[in-house]
Amino acid sequence: MLIAIRFIYLFSLVIWIGSILFFSFFAAPSIFKVLPRETAGEVVGDIFPKYWMIGYISGIVSILSVIIIYIKEKGNYTAIISVLAIMTILTFYSGMAVGQKARAIKAEIKITEDASKKEGLKKEFSTVHRKSAILNGIILALGIILIFLTASRMRV
Repeated sequence: MLIAIRFIYLFSLVIWIGSILFFSFFAAPSIFKVLPRETAGEVVGDIFPKYWMIGYISGIVSILSVIIIYIKEKGNYTAIISVLAIMTILTFYSGMAVGQKARAIKAEIKITEDASKKEGLKKEFSTVHRKSAILNGIILALGIILIFLTASRMRV
């Protein structure tokens, strides 16, 4: 049973970090390269809720898996659980707070006709987007650290 729990932990971690890498470095840049900017933004905006859902589920599954491993082995998994908790909290914050704000600003940009107000909203969106990208980078970096911590514990 412990091998199955370890597999679930590793599988959820690989899906999570892999989706961040794929979306950030391949999918989003390609979408913005091929499609007109506004259409690309709509496509990426449609993908984001699914993208965050991968993080929400993976974070929760990973934490629960490591807690079960901790209970079964009585080992020291504090660092791994802590990093997973930070990643999961940041993912929920990114999706539910920052992402919601970005969507609201985008919707307001679409209905605003006043050019100066629209320009202000675009600057606000740029700030929120930057915050989202920084959070994404932090989550990715922590995930890579977590993969290293996990690999360092493995006995092959």
